[in-house]
Amino acid sequence: MAKLWGGRFTQSTDSFTDHFHSSISFDSRMYKEDITGSMAHAAMLGKQGIIPADDAALIIKTLKEILADIEAGKVTFDEKAEDIHMNVETILISRIGDVGKRLHTGRSRNDQVALDIRMYTKKEIIAIKELVKNLMVTLNDFAANHTETILPGYTHLQRAQPVTLAHHLLAYVEMFKRDYDRLCDTYKRTDVMPLGSGALATTTYPLDRYAVAAELGFAAITMNSMDGVSDRDFCIELASTLSILMMHLSRFCEEIILWSSHEFHFIELSDAYSTGSSIMPQKKNPDMAELIRGKTGRVYGHLMALLTTMKGLPLAYNKDMQEDKEGLFDAIDTVKMCVPVFTSMIATITVKKDAMLNAAKGGFTNATDAADWLVKQGVPFRDAHAIIGKLVLYCIEHNTNLDDLSLAEYKAISPVFDESVYSAINVNECAQARKVIGGPAKEVTTAAIAANKEYFKTI
Repeated sequence: MAKLWGGRFTQSTDSFTDHFHSSISFDSRMYKEDITGSMAHAAMLGKQGIIPADDAALIIKTLKEILADIEAGKVTFDEKAEDIHMNVETILISRIGDVGKRLHTGRSRNDQVALDIRMYTKKEIIAIKELVKNLMVTLNDFAANHTETILPGYTHLQRAQPVTLAHHLLAYVEMFKRDYDRLCDTYKRTDVMPLGSGALATTTYPLDRYAVAAELGFAAITMNSMDGVSDRDFCIELASTLSILMMHLSRFCEEIILWSSHEFHFIELSDAYSTGSSIMPQKKNPDMAELIRGKTGRVYGHLMALLTTMKGLPLAYNKDMQEDKEGLFDAIDTVKMCVPVFTSMIATITVKKDAMLNAAKGGFTNATDAADWLVKQGVPFRDAHAIIGKLVLYCIEHNTNLDDLSLAEYKAISPVFDESVYSAINVNECAQARKVIGGPAKEVTTAAIAANKEYFKTI
């Protein structure tokens, strides 16, 4: 097969070179973007009088037919044609001859691939945003059902203070809201049309870049042709955004794995999102959560690969940049697989409220509230901290809890104590009455759930 760029060559490329050089095995997924971009380019060429209007119309008609044939499974891509761009152009020329050869007027594969990857990435960002929104809605609804469910909050994986499950879940909603915002920001910087940059130094043809950008739905055009063909910041930024999103999923998965263990037994996962053991019949493993946690490292790796590929490249385009696609595509695919599974897994969890409450009652999670009670009686905080520390030590030595101490035992440590301390250290009261960001925790949580619902309507 003759190469479309082979005019100055006297030898054919080695067969292994064709295989090594080809990217059609992975960039074929951009066929729709490539053809759509080519139709817009052809329309502009015809309108500007760069090629005959009839030729432009025939090119567009034939490209539509090629697109339909690809989607119908009637087209087999050729590795020797290297990539999706050359495959489509080769098929076009085979169907309409010399007229098809006019399509590439005023453009290079350099700006063509930059266009395709931006169009493809924009589409995928929109799809991922919808998945993240659905996840946030699911979590927010889950939280709304658990404003009265008490569990221990942790620091250093040690029981710290009692909180509501709703408050815990809403922390992740906040994380995913930031992920959503980052996706929106990444989209803005992706939404810039590079076509017209040529190989690196534009072209002498009177192209109408703004018309092509409008036709393809871009908000702006690139302002520097060398940057236009060699910029992959948007790929790196998306890989970074997806890495942070996966990190948040992984953190939550770690808690799900812990909570579903016999040691915690805070939740039970649906059988639909669990697996068994090949040898131990009693096992119910949180494999979906573990896989998501594991796949996080995979997405991180793609980010580092992209950064490493780009770090030493001089302007403008270099073939190294072909390596931008496989990692980015896999990162996108991984996230699009993980988020729906995670969302469905969360929606089908059974919460063990009694186990959570019993855990909140142990481990002295109400110690800080006891210290706060002393402060409200006029005891300086550092003195209150020391007094409650002594009470905790006393409880440990006598295998009891703060709730179970007699008033006499309290007074033996400090005469300030009276009967009202018992209400102050009740874990339900602790979780619901503690002030969080300017108001009682229950009110703040309810307000946050309502505010989230309004926010979801705007995105």
